[in-house]
Amino acid sequence: MKRALPDGWDVEVEFATNGQEALDIVRAGNAEVLFLDLTMPVLDGYDTLEIIHKEDLPVMVIVVSGDIQPEARERVKKMGAIDFIKKPVDQSKAQQVLLEYGLITGDA
Repeated sequence: MKRALPDGWDVEVEFATNGQEALDIVRAGNAEVLFLDLTMPVLDGYDTLEIIHKEDLPVMVIVVSGDIQPEARERVKKMGAIDFIKKPVDQSKAQQVLLEYGLITGDA
């Protein structure tokens, strides 16, 4: 995922190996954008997204998954994800999504 981020994007990237770690990072105020996989140990992406929604945590969630079924896309959108990127992540698609939501400029 990190390789798909724009070169020169001036952000600090943190990694979580599971949904609980992701929630800890978000709750600590250390995330404005969360790239969330649906398949993770401890808490999967759906459970993590549900907690983010329930607690109204201030983070923009972009789901990244190999599960490209329309039902999965629809479900995560209803749960508050702003977008969905198919794995493996294409750098141009990731940049397009970041640009669309104003997270980067056209210069990045």
